[in-house]
Amino acid sequence: MHVVIAGGHGKIGLRLAAVLARRGDVVTGVVRNPDHGPDLERAGATAAVLDLESAGVDDLAAVLAGADAVVFAAGAGPGSGVARKETVDRAAAVLLADAARAAGVRRYLLVSSAGVDEEPVADRGEVWAAYIAAKKAAEEAIRAAGHLDWTILRPGTLSDEPGAGTVLLAPPPVPRGPVTRDDTAAVLAALLDAPGSAGKVLELREGDVDVTEAVAGVA
Repeated sequence: MHVVIAGGHGKIGLRLAAVLARRGDVVTGVVRNPDHGPDLERAGATAAVLDLESAGVDDLAAVLAGADAVVFAAGAGPGSGVARKETVDRAAAVLLADAARAAGVRRYLLVSSAGVDEEPVADRGEVWAAYIAAKKAAEEAIRAAGHLDWTILRPGTLSDEPGAGTVLLAPPPVPRGPVTRDDTAAVLAALLDAPGSAGKVLELREGDVDVTEAVAGVA
């Protein structure tokens, strides 16, 4: 399988690239900074340098040529402001969908966020509210795209602790809770092998079900 990861150098994207490469998949990570290429290469992936905030559909479609699936794991990051929640967390996800259509790629995994169905917590500020709004808008756009076999994954509070290999994976609603980035990457990889998960919105938390079994249970 050839998988293209938008946000290939992110904390989830880089882990996913390594998981996929270890099992023999061909992985391309889309990155804005050319200095990130060596990290992707060490993970077993190839870097495609492209700024998703300024690229056009044709630019990104050229990167997707020959791919079997795309994963949107990009994000503006915790230090960014309101404007970049719109340009990255929403608009870049839509750009990837449009480019997938142009390149003939149907399988699309969107890394979203827990909490998108709730009103943003007031004391977390306008940037958090903009982030949740952007993720919700991205979900709505992907779900409305009739050319995609999409799956939306909503991880809980992410941590860099070592993965447990066991999770809670279920349709919403699911109580808030944490999950590791390692386990999130493992679930994404398993979802790519589970066509029955297409058309589903899934919440992800730490839990006690093996990743493979958890994905089989929702697919």
